[in-house]
Amino acid sequence: MADHEWRVDDYIGTLTLDRPDRGNSFTFAMVDAMTELIRQAGADNGVRVIVITGRGDRSFCSGMDTREFAGLELTPLQRKQQLHEHVHELIRAIDSCDKPIIAAINGNAQGAGLDLALACDMRVMSRSARVSEVYVSIGLTSGAGGAYFLPRIVGRGKAMEMLLTGAAVDAAEAEKIGLVNSLADSADLPVAARALASSIARHAPNTVRVMKRSIDQASRSDLDTALDLLSSHYAVLVTTDDAAEAIAAMQDKRTPNYTGN
Repeated sequence: MADHEWRVDDYIGTLTLDRPDRGNSFTFAMVDAMTELIRQAGADNGVRVIVITGRGDRSFCSGMDTREFAGLELTPLQRKQQLHEHVHELIRAIDSCDKPIIAAINGNAQGAGLDLALACDMRVMSRSARVSEVYVSIGLTSGAGGAYFLPRIVGRGKAMEMLLTGAAVDAAEAEKIGLVNSLADSADLPVAARALASSIARHAPNTVRVMKRSIDQASRSDLDTALDLLSSHYAVLVTTDDAAEAIAAMQDKRTPNYTGN
């Protein structure tokens, strides 16, 4: 996998976009491979948290590699299908994965690269990085989910400003508007992202997965529906071995040993 790297240790899976000479931009083949990887990780009991980052300290992801479109004469339908069948499948895979996904924004994130980070559940950003929805600057509209995720994260007004001006937002502003959870110096970003991932991975895996699912379901439903779903989740989790282990470990004043059962 020359264009991306995947490794798992201590229940944390790290997906690194590995094309620094091209701003860690992605090709359609790379997007398809990443989509399959995220789906497999979602079903792998050896993975509890996923971190997505880029190689180097200059770019997290600059979006699609423009060479993917060079010289192609495509109809509007064919262009729509390119996004729908490739890029959108990656965004859907991230959004539907019930394991937490953290974007470690190591460098600049632009267009679809920023959309990739926005699709994740949490974001940790290098203080030297900048993010931008550059579509309007090149005569295009948001094509990979930014217009959906950004208003839900920073609010409609700020999202409008970013999307309609294409202006870059630095790390301090990104933290201020709630686009990212925290900042770190460039050299410390991998450690900061891993610390966040580890603080999640140490908990009972099914509890974490159900908690993420509960948050997503609640944000897309009315109160009564959300409460009904939450009570069902609670009733199931309380019967698990891990719930019993959590209580036993608390009583014994020891670290729990979760098995995912």
